[in-house]
Amino acid sequence: MKPSYFFSVFILLSIFSCQPEVESEQEKPNVIIIFTDDQGYQDVGVFGAQGFKTPHLDQMAAEGIKFTDFYAAQAVCSASRAGILTGCYPNRLGIHGAFMPNAAKGLNPEEVTIAEMLKNNGYSTAIHGKWHLGDAQEFLPTRQGFDEYFGIPFSNDMWPNHPQQGSVFNFGPLPLYENETVIDTLNDQTMLTTQITERSVDFIKRNKENPFFLYVAHPQPHVPLFVSDKFKGKSERGLYGDVIMEIDWSVGEILKTLKEEGIDENTLVIFTSDNGPWLNYGEHSGSAFPLREGKGTALEGGQREPAIARWPGHLEAGKTISTPMMNIDVMPTIAEVTRSQLPDRIIDGKSVWSVWTGQTDESPQDAYFFYYHVNELQGVRYKNWKLYFPHSFRSLNGREGGKGGLPVPYEYLKFEEVALYDLESDISETNNVADQHPEVVNTIKVLADQMRARLGDALTDVKGTETRDPGRIER
Repeated sequence: MKPSYFFSVFILLSIFSCQPEVESEQEKPNVIIIFTDDQGYQDVGVFGAQGFKTPHLDQMAAEGIKFTDFYAAQAVCSASRAGILTGCYPNRLGIHGAFMPNAAKGLNPEEVTIAEMLKNNGYSTAIHGKWHLGDAQEFLPTRQGFDEYFGIPFSNDMWPNHPQQGSVFNFGPLPLYENETVIDTLNDQTMLTTQITERSVDFIKRNKENPFFLYVAHPQPHVPLFVSDKFKGKSERGLYGDVIMEIDWSVGEILKTLKEEGIDENTLVIFTSDNGPWLNYGEHSGSAFPLREGKGTALEGGQREPAIARWPGHLEAGKTISTPMMNIDVMPTIAEVTRSQLPDRIIDGKSVWSVWTGQTDESPQDAYFFYYHVNELQGVRYKNWKLYFPHSFRSLNGREGGKGGLPVPYEYLKFEEVALYDLESDISETNNVADQHPEVVNTIKVLADQMRARLGDALTDVKGTETRDPGRIER
């Protein structure tokens, strides 16, 4: 036999022996994000809930990590959802506020969601619940990386039964979607939390042999509040407490299914809320105590959310982490743990896996930036400091909220000057210490100017012009 034959075989064997080991589908961790709507910072037992119990969420925290300084990307529905699903500040994507029905706009299909990122890595994907990133067909979840969709396309109050229907709004029917087909028009949302839970459990069972990403986006406890008979009247807090108890039950059903199917230790579960409580609805809203204000503001009560992560064998049980982080960091963190490729575009979030696993307690971000309205930079979180620039914000200003599902009007207050708070000693933001710490104020102002150069600021744009609905900003 010719020597060249042996040489060729040797070369081929050498090549094959150097190939990286192929990761089996079963070794890729499953990922579940449970995302509630308008749930306040205090509205989980381990965060101090009053008048109702959340045993499953409390157990999830006992078996995982509780995050005390976790922020939504913005204090309003659509923008916050854009942040967690793309890893970007929503204003980079031209998204602000909450999309109305038939708005003819949504999350640009050219953006890459967590679902698309994981689908490219062999994952099955599903969303059960509220989408709210565009209700036109080209913006639906099935066009954004999700194999399956069951839920509603926008907020559950965008229907003819809104208390301000006719005087302020003129909403059409609330559709219930199966993928891209409307399968029902909702006149009663009593069983929606149960249906979302049942769909989620079924998806887990069907995909236990392959990696999956499940996004459970509960429409509750956004008003109008609905709860099934199994939890109606169960809490001391009234209907709002009943609703949270049913969400907690839903979490328990998902965690129980993971254990029963033998995939508990191969599944990362993340729980948080899209923004703080809608305070002017009073007894039908949650609580951000001890934080200041709520939904629709850049203050702590608007954007600091209850958050828990659980992954047995990978995350330390019973740990509490106070390092600041934001939901824009979720996508890069998932990319790291699943060894998925982040999209080839600017992503504002950074992986916080090293913080979750205790390798460091330093945030990978220099600071977090709090935008609202169209593109107003209103505040900055820097280490233990929170600085606000002059802007107006809505407030009950000490008054009680509404009763029976009806809101009361907000007042509008204003930061006339720059305000600085030490959140470590003043979590309720009551003592402005800007005059005592001019060096901190100046440091944060420099960071803010750098962000304005990247994303603009409708209040004080670096070019002296207002930045309105900029679309994706690649600076």
